[in-house]
Amino acid sequence: MQTLQTTRGWQHAHVFDDGNPLAQRATLWAAVLTAVMMVIEIAGGWIFNSMALLADGWHMSSHTVALGLSVAAYAAARRFADDRRFSFGTWKIEILGGYTSAIVLALVAASMLWQSVERLLAPSAIHYDQAIAIAVLGLGVNLACAWLLRGEDHGHAHHGHHDHHGHAHHDLNLRSAYLHVVADAATSVLAIVALFGGKLWGADWLDPLMGIVGAGLVAVWAAGLMRESGRVLLDAEMNAPVVAEIREVIDASPVPATLCDLHVWRVGKGKYACIVSLATDGDVGPDYFKQQLRIHEELVHISVEVNRVAAAPGLRPAAAS
Repeated sequence: MQTLQTTRGWQHAHVFDDGNPLAQRATLWAAVLTAVMMVIEIAGGWIFNSMALLADGWHMSSHTVALGLSVAAYAAARRFADDRRFSFGTWKIEILGGYTSAIVLALVAASMLWQSVERLLAPSAIHYDQAIAIAVLGLGVNLACAWLLRGEDHGHAHHGHHDHHGHAHHDLNLRSAYLHVVADAATSVLAIVALFGGKLWGADWLDPLMGIVGAGLVAVWAAGLMRESGRVLLDAEMNAPVVAEIREVIDASPVPATLCDLHVWRVGKGKYACIVSLATDGDVGPDYFKQQLRIHEELVHISVEVNRVAAAPGLRPAAAS
């Protein structure tokens, strides 16, 4: 049995995420505007005896809570940015906020579905003129919030040879906040259509029907956000493009090497860490392979283990000098 000689090498970059202050400020404004509109809709529902407005107001309250969660996640990530207990920074606090927000979004969809079915079975009188006016105002607030959250994180994307990884630069916490206000806007549009339908054609059933359609849309958005943020939290990144690129670098290396083990996980927006274990009969150390991998700037933390073997099975013949 042959003894393997093992050496290790580390490249460690400062991967602590300082948060996304622009997104945090935009999300805070969106939360404040949503909270104000929530109070208006709930008050309007009571005053005008409109169950549609009252339900939409309470629906908006859940989005206010979710936006508050997003703001809290940004604040926590910045507060603990220098806490050494977080080995790879606090970026995943924002992801956790996005995942939690996705759960709230799913609960909102379930609540919308329940209330819509209930209203479909037991219709209630609606004061259409007042309800339409407040619904239009609510839509305006939703569109303003969507504009605030339209993609502040795009400004943090890096340009260069790895732009095809752009999907990895998305701020999932910001996206969760954006989806909440878009969901509100979509339900506001559906509510306005239903209210006009009821007022003009007496189609009272349109209101709950649009509520059911809206619940379906919100559920789809929630599932997508939950799936994406959950993948990051569980470090399920081995299907990311950067994994194939690491393999390509090793395969194309002038010094023949066999990839024994590989682990890749995300540590920030568009930032990855990796552990690479190699077997080679070449007279090179970890620094050689780290230098090869540095071509991919998204790799900010690299650990390389080199096991030296003599003509190990599976290794390519050494290149002629």
